[in-house]
Amino acid sequence: MLPQEVIRAKRDGGQLDAADIKAFIDGFAGERVTEGQVAAFAMAVFFRGMATAETVALTEAMRDSGDVLDWSDLDRRVVDKHSTGGVGDNVSLMLAPIVAACGAAVPMISGRGLGHTGGTLDKLESIPGYDVAPDNATFRRTVRDIGCAIIGQTARLAPADARFYGVRDVTATVESIPLITASILSKKLAAGLQGLVLDVKTGSGAFMARPEDARALATSLVGVANGAGLRTTALITRMDEALASAAGNAVEIRNAVRFLTGAQRDPALQEVTLALAAEMLVLAGLAPTPADGHRMATAALEDGRAAERFGKMVAALGGPADFVERAEAHLPQAPLVRDVTAGRDGTVASVETRSLGLAVVELGGGRTRPQDAVDHAVGLSELVPIGRHVAKGEPLARIHARDEVAFARAAATIRSAYVLSDTPAREPAPAVIERIG
Repeated sequence: MLPQEVIRAKRDGGQLDAADIKAFIDGFAGERVTEGQVAAFAMAVFFRGMATAETVALTEAMRDSGDVLDWSDLDRRVVDKHSTGGVGDNVSLMLAPIVAACGAAVPMISGRGLGHTGGTLDKLESIPGYDVAPDNATFRRTVRDIGCAIIGQTARLAPADARFYGVRDVTATVESIPLITASILSKKLAAGLQGLVLDVKTGSGAFMARPEDARALATSLVGVANGAGLRTTALITRMDEALASAAGNAVEIRNAVRFLTGAQRDPALQEVTLALAAEMLVLAGLAPTPADGHRMATAALEDGRAAERFGKMVAALGGPADFVERAEAHLPQAPLVRDVTAGRDGTVASVETRSLGLAVVELGGGRTRPQDAVDHAVGLSELVPIGRHVAKGEPLARIHARDEVAFARAAATIRSAYVLSDTPAREPAPAVIERIG
């Protein structure tokens, strides 16, 4: 296999053989294929696309570039979820313990913040002592004994994908649906899953802002995952406002604990979390239909089993044993906590959700460079949802900031992100738009 011939074939619109794709990725992993050749290949795919069979082959080749986890020693099916990212999306924190409490195993490999979107690992690092990179024995023991563990990707899971993404990131080829699909699924296949549910976001806070683009990505992900032998379904969900009423790190952990204990449950967040849980329970063979799965998940949430699992997972991965009971005492607090208020009466007609995510980054709760440290205490809470009426001077959000300068910047961003109208208050649209698979 000559790398340049693979690039030429794709450049000219040809369909590549699985063997050539595997040889190309193996060559890249073994440094026999250069970064320049990968960049040319990625650009060819960006313009020419890939058939489903090609994307399956690319996904499997990147999966096989490192370790593939084996959970055959467990007496439960292994399932997981992946979100394409958004603002205030702390679903994983509740979803993993809910599904574990219902009898499935959830070894959840999560990531850090990307652009304006938050990262589950950054949120969990708000918890003192929580280890997002435990040794393999601790990870497996936590999944076996508690049913769930949320950790970061190891260097040995799909390493070719990490290198491939680094090239795509600097060559304007990130947005290619076949390459996105292979990147997401190679890591999930390497995690040894038996079922996967995808949460594909659309709206002003999503990478796929247009519904038709989200649908195309969801269709590609489901088709390729199933083609690679991983039973998968997808939900397309709204990201035209923050999913939770909080966006940041410690503030989202606090929101998740309140959700699990029943102190506060944001309606859209509850809808999406339980819908994803229902799909996971069907894939795990624990519920015959999504409706049955929804009832099981709701019961695990309401009777406290999910909160108990979350607390045990935190303790097993190095966090405080009493974290659920004393979250406020353990989580970092920003020195300045103050509301930003509406400048006029009106109903929230829309929110530029991406701007809310960027406000969190500007506060220090995200990164502008990979090496940047994250301030876990800062963020936004008490975010007013679309459809709610506010009077002049009433809060739109609560800002958790380090100082007055940071507060003023975030307040200006939030005021510009919220669009108020003179229409009456209304019920919000459903958070789950469509199911694929």
